Amino acid sequence: MIPDEAGDITGFNRRKRAEGSESGGQVSRKMRYYPVYLDIMNRKCLVVGGGSVGTRKVMTLLECGAVVTVVSPVVGPELLELAEAGFIRWEKRTYRSSDLDGMFLVIGATDQKEVNHRIFADAEPLNKLCNIADRPEDCNFILPSVVRRGDLVIAVSTSGKSPAFAKHLRKDLENRFGEECAEFLRLMGAIRKKLLSEGHEPEAHRHLFERLINEGLLERIRKGDRKAANRLLREIFGEQYRYDELMKTRE
Repeated sequence: MIPDEAGDITGFNRRKRAEGSESGGQVSRKMRYYPVYLDIMNRKCLVVGGGSVGTRKVMTLLECGAVVTVVSPVVGPELLELAEAGFIRWEKRTYRSSDLDGMFLVIGATDQKEVNHRIFADAEPLNKLCNIADRPEDCNFILPSVVRRGDLVIAVSTSGKSPAFAKHLRKDLENRFGEECAEFLRLMGAIRKKLLSEGHEPEAHRHLFERLINEGLLERIRKGDRKAANRLLREIFGEQYRYDELMKTRE
């Protein structure tokens, strides 16, 4: 508990700043959502609704390795193809409360406001993660606008205030961060894996990764200059660290 003399967040912030706290005393209740990345690999996820919105949600869940069930009387051609191929389970009917049984996460994407609200009303007391498309008041988490470049994932949220602005920011970020970022991170991951296999402690080589960043490895990759990238790798790590060989490393 915060002491009585600093019994509100503003007072706590002021006191911690005066004490020179490393956090700067910046505790605030103004941030509506807690940013987090969920690992849903092999977790059961439910999407209610088989239209275009539901299809987009399903595709993203599958990309993340989820086990997806779709509940909808009808589905679009993409979902039908996925169901026929065994990539998703399709329950060809309307939503039931029991559909939540065993689910880690649920997304409501129907065109019926009453059904969507019922999904949230069912999910909330069960402590299920629940998102209702375009209805932040019926969600306990919201989905950000996302830029993905391989393992680089940048999420942008306006806390539900302006999806249009989030989309605008996403497009700006897409122009700034190209596919070279994916290649760069693959290389960095391969270097880290090789160092760890040789018995190096992670803390011991942190400064080496900072050198790679500060001395322009990403820019060399962006320009397609493998020779320059190899020179930098050789200078920092030695002859055994070669670009082409490292990029063959399996994750």
